[in-house]
Amino acid sequence: MAFNFEYYSPTKVIFGKDTDQQVGEQVAAQNCKKVLIHYGGQSAKKSGLIDRVKASLDAKNIAYVELGGVVPNPHISKVYEGIELCKKEGVDFILAVGGGSVIDSAKAIAYGLAYDGDVWDLFDGKGIAAPGCFPVGVVLTISAAGSETSNSCVITRAEDGKKRSYNDNISRPKFAIMNPELTKTLPDYQTESGCTDIMMHTMERYFTNGGNMEITDALAEGLLRTVIKNAKILHAEPDNYDARAEIMWAGSLAHNDLTGCGNDGGDFVSHLLEHEMGGMFDVTHGAGLAAVWPSWARYVYKNCIDRFVKYAINVMGVANEGTADEIAVKGIEAMEDFYHSIGMPVNFSELGIAPTDAQIREMAESCAQACGGTKGSAMVLNVDDMEKIYQMANK
Repeated sequence: MAFNFEYYSPTKVIFGKDTDQQVGEQVAAQNCKKVLIHYGGQSAKKSGLIDRVKASLDAKNIAYVELGGVVPNPHISKVYEGIELCKKEGVDFILAVGGGSVIDSAKAIAYGLAYDGDVWDLFDGKGIAAPGCFPVGVVLTISAAGSETSNSCVITRAEDGKKRSYNDNISRPKFAIMNPELTKTLPDYQTESGCTDIMMHTMERYFTNGGNMEITDALAEGLLRTVIKNAKILHAEPDNYDARAEIMWAGSLAHNDLTGCGNDGGDFVSHLLEHEMGGMFDVTHGAGLAAVWPSWARYVYKNCIDRFVKYAINVMGVANEGTADEIAVKGIEAMEDFYHSIGMPVNFSELGIAPTDAQIREMAESCAQACGGTKGSAMVLNVDDMEKIYQMANK
């Protein structure tokens, strides 16, 4: 039976070749006085993108300041720096030029500018975002996180390795400029990690024991098949524009809640497990998800057998032959084969980490604490379950 739901996706999307030339026009429509151009490393500058963004803003007589240096698994320290810079310069609009890490950092700055206190409170479960959250816009350069249209934001506190999320619709970007050509310079590992993250955002909503809708399942399964097909194309043909366009649009659709309409909200344990891996070992998010998902799947599938069978047949192309258990396991094995086909790991050894038993217990306890003790829809997991999944992946 389908659950009641509200679907809210207010972000204006400007998609296609050369759309980054419209940034000045889109920012001007927000009636702001001064913009923070927020970005990551030097690639955005070396490619000329930041200069094009500034020229577009100049053409509309829009003032701006810059703050680069956002790293993968973005740090709260950079968020603090951005908040202080915006206050000093009178910024009233945040423009994220980058992928999920930059967008999440921009959202956190936007939260912090309106919040009376330490913005980390929001991520640590001790506060609620203030209604005056500053507006955010996006020029997307990486297809992965879906932050360009989602309400999600994930930030890391480097000093203790805590990686925490905060979700609120008030942070959804006002616009997202999405030019697939901007992703062509990405290394293959980053491209395929992004594809993995995109799939996982839909899989987290798919593997549930809550209500489901046929139309939502059809959308989810079609998206997943499309990403699988085009991830393989990009592994062989990184300059393929059509494949990059398919992946970029899939990234937004996977995490703007469309593929979860009518269910119980999703599982999201794999994401939470990876957050602890990212906080402790600073691994690439999508690769970390690929490394932990097979162990999670083998641990929970018997408790959610119908969904795993449906996934195996409708997404992975497994023949509808044998027992439900056999079909489900073949689907998990087919996912592992797919991950390997695009250069993704399926366990910790392949990911390049080797946590000790003490580190595994620490990650499990931190994960359980972050989710209030238990989490899951395919199967409700506690701290001991989480520890066992980490141990299974640690090979």
